[in-house]
Formats: sequence, C-alpha cells, structure tokens
Amino acid sequence: EVQLVESGGGSVQPGGSLRLSCTATGFTFDDSSVGWYRQAPGNECELVSSIGKDGSRYSAPAVWGRFTTSQDNTKNAVYLQMNSLKPEDTAVYYCAADHFFAGVIPWPKSGPTCTSLGADFGVWGQGSQVTVSS
Repeated sequence: EVQLVESGGGSVQPGGSLRLSCTATGFTFDDSSVGWYRQAPGNECELVSSIGKDGSRYSAPAVWGRFTTSQDNTKNAVYLQMNSLKPEDTAVYYCAADHFFAGVIPWPKSGPTCTSLGADFGVWGQGSQVTVSS
C-alpha cells in the first residue's frame, strides 16, 4: 500500500521548535518531489515548502529563515524543522509526494482545502496538528 505517515506535531509556546516527520511506504522519496502544506481554520490550504527531485527548492515567504525541509533517503523520510514558531503557524500540516512533479514549479501554492488538493495529485499524509500558543 502506498501511503505517507506523519508524526511530530503538538503544542509549543511562541518561539519554540517542532520537527515533523513523514515516512513513506510502498514507494521511495528518491524518485518523488515532496512538499509540506498547512491549513489553519478559516484559511486556504497553503504550500509551506517543497523539494523537487531535480534538487530545486521552494519555501513560502512566511516561513523564510524559520522552517527547513530535509530529506533522508536512507530512512525514506522527509522532515519539516520549524523554529521560532509563531501563533500564526498554528495549523494542520500535511506532507505530500508526487512522482510526476520533477521540480517545485508544479506544486500549487494554495487551494481551497488540503483535502481537495490531495484529491488532485500525489500521495498525502494524514495531517499533523501544530498549535503555537502561550
């Protein structure tokens, strides 16, 4: 079965850090582009970051200098390291992978919901809640 499983979400105070993990079964990340999306209540689903299998990278301006995406092909896992977290980072975060996306350009920057985007392309994780609050 092809699937992505996320872990690492939780609650943290402003300024804190969290790392989300996403592991794949049924396929390998080294032949896929990967991305992280998030959706806060009342907001659209937005692309946080992506890594193309051609090596290209994208990060949303809202997370520049704070979030880092990495990939470990030996563990078939991708990670989203989130530092200096802010209350506005509170959202459900989803990892996604697509074999047919060569780079970062095809990744939609936003969509009505992450569920609807997930129906359009790729393989998606189940979502992880991240809450930033004092």
